[in-house]
Amino acid sequence: MPQTLTEKILSRASGKSVSPGEVVEVNVDIAAFHDLTGYHVIEVMEKAGMLKVFDKQKIVIAFDHLAPPPDVRSAEIQTQIRKFVKELKIPNFHDINLGILHQILLEKYANPGYVIVAADSHTTTSGAVGAFAQGLGASDVAAAVITGKTWVMVPQPFKVVLEGKPAKWITGKDVALKLLGDFKADYFNGMSIEIFVREPSAFPMDYRATVSNMGIEMNADALMFVPDEETVNYIKINRGYEPNIIRPDEGAKYVDEYTIDLGKLEPLVAAPHSVDNVKTVNEVEGLDVDQVFIGSCTNGRISDFEIAAKILKGKRVKSRCIAIPASYDLFKKAMELGYIETLVNAGCIVTYGTCGPCLGGHFGVAGPGETIVSTSSRNFKGRMGSNDSKVYLAGPAVAAASALEGKITDPRRFS
Repeated sequence: MPQTLTEKILSRASGKSVSPGEVVEVNVDIAAFHDLTGYHVIEVMEKAGMLKVFDKQKIVIAFDHLAPPPDVRSAEIQTQIRKFVKELKIPNFHDINLGILHQILLEKYANPGYVIVAADSHTTTSGAVGAFAQGLGASDVAAAVITGKTWVMVPQPFKVVLEGKPAKWITGKDVALKLLGDFKADYFNGMSIEIFVREPSAFPMDYRATVSNMGIEMNADALMFVPDEETVNYIKINRGYEPNIIRPDEGAKYVDEYTIDLGKLEPLVAAPHSVDNVKTVNEVEGLDVDQVFIGSCTNGRISDFEIAAKILKGKRVKSRCIAIPASYDLFKKAMELGYIETLVNAGCIVTYGTCGPCLGGHFGVAGPGETIVSTSSRNFKGRMGSNDSKVYLAGPAVAAASALEGKITDPRRFS
């Protein structure tokens, strides 16, 4: 019987042909955690008396949420995890200066057809290259770290088709918000989303990573882009090898299908306090903005900084603007391309490789009554700081234009 991408990946990982609704045990290709959840993963392993890993090469650890540590407790946790890394000789460890876990997985480890589990909900980001990637709780990740296995209920696959080419300033964030606005945050519960791109080069890996990242905001079990030449080029350029491609069979059955015409999208915004409270930028344009954040595992990539630099070049921001490339490699590239210099000259605060303001952790926490425009993934009440603050989610063009004007602004006026 023809299989979807979801079914093919989970069939390979479980060693049997699977169907939606079936509960199966699968072998994982990568198990990962970061500083915030790593403490709990190790705690579970210690309580189980099984401080061991199934395959050192398949464990990835990164410090990102509270990195560098802003308080003593964070430093204590990171010290404990470094001890774990040293004792078990984990080679794929990324300390405070190397970036956000999900971006590192995408840059260095995720491959088409992989099963990836990590102790963080935005693990879905690796679906950008066609990996079945899920965030799990600390206990489940601890079990996967020890045994190399986990269990899944095979989700119902849902097909999304992206047609055409996005207009200027339209990026992956607008596609993610379009899906959230049309289907709402709970619709894809128990489903995996498989996205087919009709013109692969028109929707590059940066955009795909943003959409996959927000798959968890749609409550999808996984969100995967069907691997194509864009996938091959990304991995070949960044890692120097050509990956094996896995694709759905012709005639595979999906629970439903939905098409987005990229050429008809306009800049979208998720208004407080829900990711599916989606509006066009024109509906909220003119609201005063206290702070703008460009970064996070959702939108901290080169294309995001390129767009921001184009809008801010030679100008000065009117609201506070914090910009954080998602990894050290991206920071270096943005610096070489002049984007960092442009943003700094425009008055932005720039650093690299931390989740920082996204979770209200540090490096720019929202104060009472403040309005934030953020390229991150969530705008729940209190997410970025005070419960009295308001967070509007947007793509990099809306964020940069809003920083420039000091109020929510349609970037199309800067064409």
